[in-house]
Amino acid sequence: QVQLVESGGGLVQAGGSLRLSCAASGRTFSSYAMGWFRQAPGKEREFVASINWSGFSTYYHDSVKGRFTISRDNTKKSVYLQMTSLKPEDTAVYYCAAGREATTQGYSYWGQGTQVTVSS
Repeated sequence: QVQLVESGGGLVQAGGSLRLSCAASGRTFSSYAMGWFRQAPGKEREFVASINWSGFSTYYHDSVKGRFTISRDNTKKSVYLQMTSLKPEDTAVYYCAAGREATTQGYSYWGQGTQVTVSS
């Protein structure tokens, strides 16, 4: 089992940057693919980015390609989401998740989320 805790959210102006972190507990972190999702008020949760167990394969939603970068450090049992050129529409609660494959769905474990607010 994996427990996930996100951090790094906050308030930032449009065009700014934030780096989200997700710390995992458990001995098998390196065997899991990891994903970032977000949910804006009144909207369904949506896929943002994912990374496979080794870190060599990454996937992004079209809306964040070129602006967000997902990475992981298996020695620190952590996954990161570097967000640049932030837009007001990026405002949401961001969740990290662990699963067997770096896909857009099917994740088994979820964190509690961290709020990201982008002001215009």
